Amino acid sequence: MAETDDLLLKSFFAEVGEVERDNEVSRILSCFKLNPFEFLNLDFGSSPDEVKRQYRKLSLLVHPDKCKHPQAKEAFAALAKAQQLLLDSQERDYLLSQVNNAKEELRAKRKKQLKKDNASKIKSLVDEGKYEQQYEQSVEFQQQLKLKVRELLTDQEWRRRKMQMRISEEEGRLKKDEEETKEMWKRKREHEEQWEGTREQRVSSWRDFMKTGKKAKKGEIRPPKLKTEDPNKSYVQRPVKRG
Repeated sequence: MAETDDLLLKSFFAEVGEVERDNEVSRILSCFKLNPFEFLNLDFGSSPDEVKRQYRKLSLLVHPDKCKHPQAKEAFAALAKAQQLLLDSQERDYLLSQVNNAKEELRAKRKKQLKKDNASKIKSLVDEGKYEQQYEQSVEFQQQLKLKVRELLTDQEWRRRKMQMRISEEEGRLKKDEEETKEMWKRKREHEEQWEGTREQRVSSWRDFMKTGKKAKKGEIRPPKLKTEDPNKSYVQRPVKRG
């Protein structure tokens, strides 16, 4: 009886573990694609060491060899890429710059709201900024920050793609111009080669022309020339009958 209970307990924990793994795969695959902090479920202020520790923890949870979820491999790859981006100093600086921009926009928005709310404004002044610090640590602010970061990252990605499209279009235009120029020079060379190839034929035709005064067509029979009585006249003069 005791052995049966142990087996049932192990089976139960195995099922719970599998559900947890499947839920984590679903969470990873539903993350905002441009924010690696979301994939690793980390705060924006997390250090590189925290990134490494979190990656090890989550990667073991969704590893394809241990997780039966059909998309476990995809989730595992997404975690690996998220860690790579957050450990890259240039990528990390870019992400944090967008986070700071998002904070500034939210602070400016809240400042406008406080102007309308005198009680909150007075409390903020009395607490010498502590009221605002507490607010920025609240779940409400963190959620707003997360959404604002998504918005800014989406905007930046759209601009990047539009720029890339323009660059691709310009490269395509330049390539087309280059191909047309090459084709033009190719036709010109072919024409020159063809002209050069007929040089002897043209020289021979010119010599024939100089000899005969006119190019004789092949097989053409020329009529005899008529002589005139008056060599100064170009027409044939009829003979005049006398007495």
